[in-house]
Amino acid sequence: MSWGTELWDQFDNLEKHTQWGIDFLERYAKFVKERLEIEQNYAKQLRNLVKKYCPKRSKDEEPRFTSCLSFYSILNELNDYAGQREIVAEEMGHKVYGELMRYSQDLKGERKHHLQEGRKAQQYLDQCWKQMDNSKRKFERECKEAEKSQMTYERLDNDINATKSEVEKAKAQYYLRTHTADESKNEYAAQLQNFNAEQWKHFNNAIPHIFKNLQDMDQRRTVKLGETYRSFAEAERRVIPIISKCLEGMVSAAKAVDDRRDSGIVVESFKSGFEPPGDFPFEDFSQNLSRTGSDGTISNTPKGERDRDGPPGSRPDPKHAMSKTKNKLWLFGKKPKAPSLEDFSHLPPEQRRKRLQQRIDELSKELQKEMDQRDALNKMKDVYEKNPQMGDPSSLQPKISETICNMEKLRSEIHKNETWLSEVEGKQSSRGDRRHSADNHHHTPQGRESPEGSYTDDTSQEHHTPHHRSNPPQPGQPISDPHEFDDEFDDDDPLPVIGHCKALYSFDGQNEGTLVMAEDEVLYIIEEDKGDGWTRARKQSGEEGYVPTSYVEITLEKNSKGS
Repeated sequence: MSWGTELWDQFDNLEKHTQWGIDFLERYAKFVKERLEIEQNYAKQLRNLVKKYCPKRSKDEEPRFTSCLSFYSILNELNDYAGQREIVAEEMGHKVYGELMRYSQDLKGERKHHLQEGRKAQQYLDQCWKQMDNSKRKFERECKEAEKSQMTYERLDNDINATKSEVEKAKAQYYLRTHTADESKNEYAAQLQNFNAEQWKHFNNAIPHIFKNLQDMDQRRTVKLGETYRSFAEAERRVIPIISKCLEGMVSAAKAVDDRRDSGIVVESFKSGFEPPGDFPFEDFSQNLSRTGSDGTISNTPKGERDRDGPPGSRPDPKHAMSKTKNKLWLFGKKPKAPSLEDFSHLPPEQRRKRLQQRIDELSKELQKEMDQRDALNKMKDVYEKNPQMGDPSSLQPKISETICNMEKLRSEIHKNETWLSEVEGKQSSRGDRRHSADNHHHTPQGRESPEGSYTDDTSQEHHTPHHRSNPPQPGQPISDPHEFDDEFDDDDPLPVIGHCKALYSFDGQNEGTLVMAEDEVLYIIEEDKGDGWTRARKQSGEEGYVPTSYVEITLEKNSKGS
């Protein structure tokens, strides 16, 4: 159904309708904008929630438990879910709202052009009508004037008193007026014919063409609305598979909770390696009491025989026994805090062995890093020697020397800790015998007992750091303070971030040890330039390497060196 044939006389109404169509499109665009803002705020709130409940420290004790690991997995999945909501908002903003606003501007310009053409056509038809109407009015006036001159001529011609000159003059005037009326008639006929032709072209060609363009424009607007309705739904439907994976990840995290494993972790965390304390011996304080004959019911042993049972010196030392009792009282109470020592001798055997093994592993990793850095520097030095334009080979020598020095220090530390580990592993096998002997005979080897009667296995600490043995832990006493070894399970953290940088140029990083970076990419700074023209950086993905200092714009954090 065509607007040009059906609505040829509804120009004003079509003008209002096309304006309403554009207003409706912009109203829908506003709806989409508010919808995507809801998505953006929702995603932001989800990310803030995840950030709030993520562990505050990377060296937290809780993540070792499956229940904690599962919860943090759920937080990661929720963070990914928030990212999908941001994608929904971005899709709606780009493919729906932005597209609608651009299309709205195009529609306004097109509508204005078509309406201007319609107004010009109407103005031209009005002009033709005015010309025709003017010629018509002129023809009417001339006819009336001719009729007047005819009546005047006839009156004078019939008047016997009128002179011949007056009659001739009236006759000439009558002929003139009649001739003028005939000319006006011809002009009017011509104008009328022209107007009718223009009017036919106006309503059969110009207006139908303009109205068809308006109709096409309005139909395209309707189609565009339908397309954006679909895009509005597709923006969310497209992320449903990924959202489903996030939810599946949460379910998998829930299934990964293992109560037995968590219980085992508790045992491994707090197991001291000591044996439980043995029975306390009976201490008879009535041996020095004098017995009478009537006391035979209590003891029939003669005094002499009682004296022969053993010398007084062989009796248990009450003071010594009370000292041992005193030192065992914190079995179920709060254990006194012992000072931290370099070889972890303040820890129970099992915990000490774990800490030493952990330190050896950490030092080994650091040693491997230094070895890799040395190899990378040597390769870079070879490249500089072959290509002097890339850099000065001698500038790398201080860094290579520093790396070799660090390697020697790490090897020394590893050897020292391996010696302590061998010592504690050897002592654990014989600890039970020594403890059993000490409990039964109420004495310890000379120089191995603290002022309060506590026992220590570390002979090196006995001779070199006696001031640290005022309150050491005792055999058979478990760990009662869960915060005693909070730092025992620290992760092997990477180098701390001391700032960030922005790449001014791209760098291909073809040499080993270097890092590829794109222009305007933002990297973390983990080591400053040591004067060789290279800065150590880390990408957001975790990849580390060296980049030319002149290629980046560096911003260091405050107190970065101190931290």
